[in-house]
Amino acid sequence: MKRLITTKAAATLMAAALVTSASCSGNGDNAAQQQQMPAPQIGTQTVAYSDIDLSQSYPATIKGKTDIEIRPQVSGFITQVLVDEGQHVKKGQTLFVLDQVQYQAAVDQAAAAVAAAQTAVKSAQMTADQKQALFDKNIISEYENQLAKNDLANAKSNLATANAALTSARKNLAYTVVTAPSAGVIGSIPFREGSLASPSMAQPLTTVSDNSQVYAYFSLTEKDILNMTENGSKPLQQQIAQMPAVKLQLADGTIFPVEGKVATVSGVIGAGTGAATVRALFDNPGGMLRSGSTGQIVIPVQEKNAIVIPQKATFELQDRKFVYVVNDSNKVVSTPITISKVNDGKIYVVTSGLEPGNVIAVEGVGNKLRPNMEIVPVDAAAKAAQQAAAQQQ
Repeated sequence: MKRLITTKAAATLMAAALVTSASCSGNGDNAAQQQQMPAPQIGTQTVAYSDIDLSQSYPATIKGKTDIEIRPQVSGFITQVLVDEGQHVKKGQTLFVLDQVQYQAAVDQAAAAVAAAQTAVKSAQMTADQKQALFDKNIISEYENQLAKNDLANAKSNLATANAALTSARKNLAYTVVTAPSAGVIGSIPFREGSLASPSMAQPLTTVSDNSQVYAYFSLTEKDILNMTENGSKPLQQQIAQMPAVKLQLADGTIFPVEGKVATVSGVIGAGTGAATVRALFDNPGGMLRSGSTGQIVIPVQEKNAIVIPQKATFELQDRKFVYVVNDSNKVVSTPITISKVNDGKIYVVTSGLEPGNVIAVEGVGNKLRPNMEIVPVDAAAKAAQQAAAQQQ
């Protein structure tokens, strides 16, 4: 019985050994197969200098050439609103009328005061003339003559005061008719007939925006300005004058059909933002652009003798950009690069890390390729051309 058990145990051990041996043999075959797998074909690009036209975009806010808040210069209830929101108005056109009753009464009162003062002047003049004649005949004293002259001067002063009061009253009456200070488009009208308007009101009656031309305001960082002036070696205004025409990308992604020109850069760098405000001027013949709109200022940038690579050829590690450079053994080597911030979303301009003649992988970056992996380099441009030809067939 013991011999039978021993025999069975031995048989079990031998079977286990055979399974283990087969398993090891299988793993060895898999490893060998993996080692014998051919290197993948990967699209590559040879680095070279080239000229390229790019652009930089900056968020912008649109404002009319003039945005004038309309506020009354006297207090009163609004009796008429003669325009509507979005309406085009001419310079001097009446927008609002305020209650004129009290101001007309003030004019009438001031006019009456002027008439009374004029009568007083005439009377004082007659008295002064009579006193002067008597003084010339030595009938009255110089003191009495001088008193008459003083009364005339006082009457004339009262007349001047009355005329000033009449002018002020007429001016206040004129202020009850609120007119457009310039041609433009009417903004929102928060106050209607019956509302009380006053010069101290927080919200204006409306806004008149002259949008025949518009300003697009955007910001440039201190570094941008230094780059523009070549580290201060060239005058800023001279560089602005030489800037090319800029474009305006609207909120829906379309490009405004009229190009603009950068006009000014503020002389102060914002302490909180570290940027300067820049103003570009655009003609707006159709009135398409309105104050308060937003968009992107697109500034063209021409790079000469630049190393340009596809963005898909790069990967990021710890906030640094890398590419895979193919060495003489057809192995990819992870190589750090620095890039210009100017790009069009598809390419990068490399400022350091690559040299003309370097071959970089432009396919499989981020999924297929690993450092020191051997590949079969294939010219990506030729490969794309072949695929295009095959699709046409």
